[in-house]
Amino acid sequence: MTNVVVFDYGTGNIHSAAKALEQAGANVTVTANRKTALEADGLVVPGVGAFDAVMTSLKAVYGDEIIDRRLAGGRAVLGICVGMQVMFEHGVERGVDTEGLGEWPGTVTELPAPVLPHMGWNTVDAPDDSVLFQGLRDERFYFVHSYAAQEWTLDVMPPFPAPRLTWAEHGGRFLAAVENGPLTATQFHPEKSGEAGIRLLANWLGSLRG
Repeated sequence: MTNVVVFDYGTGNIHSAAKALEQAGANVTVTANRKTALEADGLVVPGVGAFDAVMTSLKAVYGDEIIDRRLAGGRAVLGICVGMQVMFEHGVERGVDTEGLGEWPGTVTELPAPVLPHMGWNTVDAPDDSVLFQGLRDERFYFVHSYAAQEWTLDVMPPFPAPRLTWAEHGGRFLAAVENGPLTATQFHPEKSGEAGIRLLANWLGSLRG
């Protein structure tokens, strides 16, 4: 069974994420222990609330270092919601510019929509070669957010594979998910997305075993 750590840094849907991963077939540990987080087959970084608060909480338990070290070693990380947003260089919320983890270039900004937050079920546009969305082309996923990455600027050159980008729309196009080597992230909440979310997490777990 695949061993997964849900990183417990004081914010995020920790227990709902853990339960969903267990339903998807993972052996789950909820912890911020450095050694356990580094050695797990997969590390899940949930996140809710403000970008700057999530970054502060992550750094308080050396989450930034743990995530960077795992990715440098090619070990899988899955970011969810604000856990996806902090993978970018910056987040700008209500005029506050906060430095992110910088795993991807770009800035997370407010969606140009008349109604915020973007809350509820929405479709996504996934690439044909997506592993994450295999068998889930026509499914809807659950979003709760007002901010997102709205462009992708990372230029990946061979022999590295091109990232698989999944988009959604609310007032404009934004990134709903990214599959980029060992780093995967979703702006929506798989743990709140019913059976489709469980199957998506199972796809991610399958990629770790593969």
